[in-house]
Amino acid sequence: MTIACATNFSESARRACDTAALLARRMNVPLCLVHVLTGTLVRTFGDAICETARSTLRDECERLRATGAQVDSVLLTGEPEEALRELVVMRGFQWVVAGAPREDTPFRGLGGTVDRMAQLLEVPFLVVREGSGLEAWARGERPLRLMLGVDRSRPFEVAREWVKTLAKVGPVEVVGGRIVWVGSEAERLGLVHPHSYKDMSPELREALELESESLLEPLRAAGLPVRSRLEPGLGRIADHLIALASEEQVDLLVVGTHQRRALAKLWSVSQSARRLAPMSVVSVPARAAEQGLEQEAPRVRTVLATTDFGEAGDRAIAYAFAITPPGGTVHLLHVEPEEATPEQLQAARHQLELRVPSPEHDGSHKVELSVLKGDDVAGVITQAAERHCADLVCLGTHGRTGVSRMVLGSVAQQVMARSDRPAVTVRMPRA
Repeated sequence: MTIACATNFSESARRACDTAALLARRMNVPLCLVHVLTGTLVRTFGDAICETARSTLRDECERLRATGAQVDSVLLTGEPEEALRELVVMRGFQWVVAGAPREDTPFRGLGGTVDRMAQLLEVPFLVVREGSGLEAWARGERPLRLMLGVDRSRPFEVAREWVKTLAKVGPVEVVGGRIVWVGSEAERLGLVHPHSYKDMSPELREALELESESLLEPLRAAGLPVRSRLEPGLGRIADHLIALASEEQVDLLVVGTHQRRALAKLWSVSQSARRLAPMSVVSVPARAAEQGLEQEAPRVRTVLATTDFGEAGDRAIAYAFAITPPGGTVHLLHVEPEEATPEQLQAARHQLELRVPSPEHDGSHKVELSVLKGDDVAGVITQAAERHCADLVCLGTHGRTGVSRMVLGSVAQQVMARSDRPAVTVRMPRA
């Protein structure tokens, strides 16, 4: 891992340089200080401003080398964010550090240089704020307490992998912070809609906590101490996440980012966190995965298999057991019409039980059975997959095409269109 630190020689930038030097020394990697002169300054002041900048960079490098870090510097000309992005690509930097905007900066730095750098850089970007925790960790004095913003997105997965990379440098204690809009989550999971944004039923909390634990499991598997916090929110998620991080007194807030632009930035958690959080913030762009960040291979631990008790459905069950690794869980699901009687539901459950392999053929899987009611079969399946945190959904299909598919429809096709969870469709052999 190599580090670049952008500096404009302000007090905030000086603090960021100090932190970057400590991090570079802890990681045993070189640090590059970068200062960018705008074209307007160069045209106005000529060689004099360039020589002054070079001299200041040299002095800063000497000061930081006294800490034991390997430091060099680069002076660039142009728009700061564009010039820095080009340098990061050319030199292969894997981490960029910068100081936070001053408290009195208009709109807390919205649209400023730091904001623009975060929009363009394709590597993790650390905005340093005053505080001893990150520096103490870099000096090896204590573990780093960080909060990782948790959600069901690709940027979160990349940020999670970056935390694992950071933990290789020194001990890290992780708090997974997840802010949820309970109304939309209840609808997604097929549970009772709450009366207010703070009204989280025990069933909803249990399902969301199970999902959060599943999302954080790769960190535990890597040996990191992890616990999670789940809080209901209303409005801007970043405000609630920052409050949660402050309550936990973390040294560092880590968030993934889609690097949204224009009006979409108003809902950007990472952009608001960089501007408003009282602690240092790392934003990890999804594109960082393309810049050499290690990626964990997907793991299948829980498979949801659905059947209508036809040949295709039973074949899907067989594939579900074949796909699920030893020790994993197979959920068998059947959906009855909304008007189904208790007797019909009991009979359907008995049919599901008959389809569970005998222990001598398959005793290494945990099996759970569900018989649910609903006329929107695809919707019921999709919601069940969310509640059970299925890593994979296995569905049987008759493989209809043409007019028959248009008239009869396809539950498997609807599930794949409505769910963002991976799905396997099992077709019957051609006659």
